[in-house]
Amino acid sequence: NAAIKIIAAQEIPNGWMGLDIGPATVRLYKEVLSDVQTVLWNGPMGVYEMDKFARGSNEIARYVADSYATTIVGGGDTADLVQRIGVDDEMTFISTGGGATLELLEGKILPGVASLVVQED
Repeated sequence: NAAIKIIAAQEIPNGWMGLDIGPATVRLYKEVLSDVQTVLWNGPMGVYEMDKFARGSNEIARYVADSYATTIVGGGDTADLVQRIGVDDEMTFISTGGGATLELLEGKILPGVASLVVQED
């Protein structure tokens, strides 16, 4: 039964937590995402498991799902989120390995991939 207050991040009172993005931040994300060709999304916008704090994540997920961009979802929580609201089929690729996805993008060799590489003599 957490109380909800929609305020700017810098105005969060002591003892309170920011558990979701608000309407202004949703608008900013949508503005930025409106012209992109690829979206790599790793991590929900808030505590999506609690309905009170899922609005930001849900709105962004639906917006990305409706876009023409290539959409890559990385991480178990984000994969769960898009599945929960029924937009998983609209995503281009979903990986439950969020940390591994980021490491691969950083150029690191993943152990499972390294074991598949054939060494030349």
